[in-house]
Amino acid sequence: MELQHTHKETFEDGLAIRKEVLGAAHVERSLANVSEFGRPMQELVTEYCWGAVWSRDGLERKTRSMLNLAMLTALNRGHELSVHVKGAINNGVTPEEIQEVLMQTAIYVGVPAALESFRIAEATLKEMNVTV
Repeated sequence: MELQHTHKETFEDGLAIRKEVLGAAHVERSLANVSEFGRPMQELVTEYCWGAVWSRDGLERKTRSMLNLAMLTALNRGHELSVHVKGAINNGVTPEEIQEVLMQTAIYVGVPAALESFRIAEATLKEMNVTV
């Protein structure tokens, strides 16, 4: 089996996608502020999450964003949820669609998790000056 990309190429693809979805300023700030201890994790996330998975053709970015919102709600990961609300907007997810994803999570994940995600999503959308 021949590999299509080297690790460096997959990292570079991931870095480009990560910047497109989350915003270049956010990504550059994350990479600039990372400690030497945390650097391997940032590199892993960039290469594998963004370069190996987000680059796949099987799902549109909009769908991937909505899945992430649901999963991050299930995992109760507020900071990452806020980051991915911004990414979802960049990927064409509407505030109404974000609302529906979070409503769906209330039933399958639990109301407390969904309530927290509603609070985070609304604050993030307001911070972005997106009408809710």
